[in-house]
Amino acid sequence: MLKGVIKIKVLMFGWEFPPLNQGGLGTACEGLVKSLITKGIEITLVLPQAQEIVLSALKVISPNLKKIKIASLLQAYQNSESYDRAYKHHGNSKLYGENIFAEVSRYALAARELIAGEEFDLIHAHDWLTFQAGIIAKEVSGKPLVVHVHATEFDRSGGNGVNPLVYDIEREGMEKADGIITVSNFTKNKVVEHYGVNPAKISVVHNGVSLSNYNLGGMIKHKKQEPLVLFLGRVTLQKGPDYFIATAKRVLEYNSEVTFVLAGSGDMTGRLIQQVAAWGIGDKVLFTGFLRGTDVDKMYQMADLYVMPSVSEPFGITPLEAMRNGVPVLISKQSGVSEVINHCFKTDFWDIDETASDIISLLEHHELQQELSRNGQREALKLSWDIPAEKCIAIYNNLSVGVVG
Repeated sequence: MLKGVIKIKVLMFGWEFPPLNQGGLGTACEGLVKSLITKGIEITLVLPQAQEIVLSALKVISPNLKKIKIASLLQAYQNSESYDRAYKHHGNSKLYGENIFAEVSRYALAARELIAGEEFDLIHAHDWLTFQAGIIAKEVSGKPLVVHVHATEFDRSGGNGVNPLVYDIEREGMEKADGIITVSNFTKNKVVEHYGVNPAKISVVHNGVSLSNYNLGGMIKHKKQEPLVLFLGRVTLQKGPDYFIATAKRVLEYNSEVTFVLAGSGDMTGRLIQQVAAWGIGDKVLFTGFLRGTDVDKMYQMADLYVMPSVSEPFGITPLEAMRNGVPVLISKQSGVSEVINHCFKTDFWDIDETASDIISLLEHHELQQELSRNGQREALKLSWDIPAEKCIAIYNNLSVGVVG
């Protein structure tokens, strides 16, 4: 705990929390929560789905656990289409909102009852699905509200087809918040440019990485016969998987003895499988589907290079996870993580030629590969969640929460 700070109690609204997570937001929330707790912060975490999480100084509440007759279909990284599919899967039940915006509003209204009797000094809401709930909690309690921007609608849409309803929720959350956290300067600049927010209201808190991983002792790499280049993430427009397979095609034209793996799921998967088949490289580009738990570290440790070709990446924890596992990384310059790491390749997401050239160069020069592996791992291991947790505590204190002695 920071000197002079006594028992800050935070009411935190989240989308997801491992192991029930679909992407990086849950990973980030878990890392931040665990580190805040070690520093003396008491957290009440509100989730839309019932989930038992055993951590000291962490209380989890949800409509189900509170025995409130409000269930939810909300999941991280949903859009209107994926929510509609889930709604139809449940028989268009009246238990849920008929669309994602109705469901977000229902969750927000449930917050009034969910937080009844809870004690807290400050509200911390993660991304747009929770902003309305955070606003209601502020109105009910009079406590300060911090909104944590992990991504904006401009990131998720790649700047094309921005949903005005999502944008309005994001803007209202930022306007009514007492403080805003963005995960990078890259994201801060977008918030200022697209939402008209005063920069003085924004604090940049880069994400960290968990320092633990499933160590295979290098055994898997000895079993591989071909170099393996990995993409791991959501297979959506924002993450640039189409640029990854276009780069794979270019590399394979030079060296056919390379395997490319897309690990993840998303709305572009079917289209990309068809494209790979049309190009005749289906035997060299493999799709694993979504991975979780120790399978993620196993996949990293099989790779000779990790590539993150994101079109618009507010931060990007996966390169840090790869580096932690001793894997060299190549990342797009259009990412927040590029602000905090140096021992890696950096290219523009759209520059397939340069990306392919860098991949070929690294696979051919083993000394370079070993140097990036060694120095990258050292760099990643310095970026623990303690640093962002301490920055969050400073923000809490600036909003006059807790007791200062």
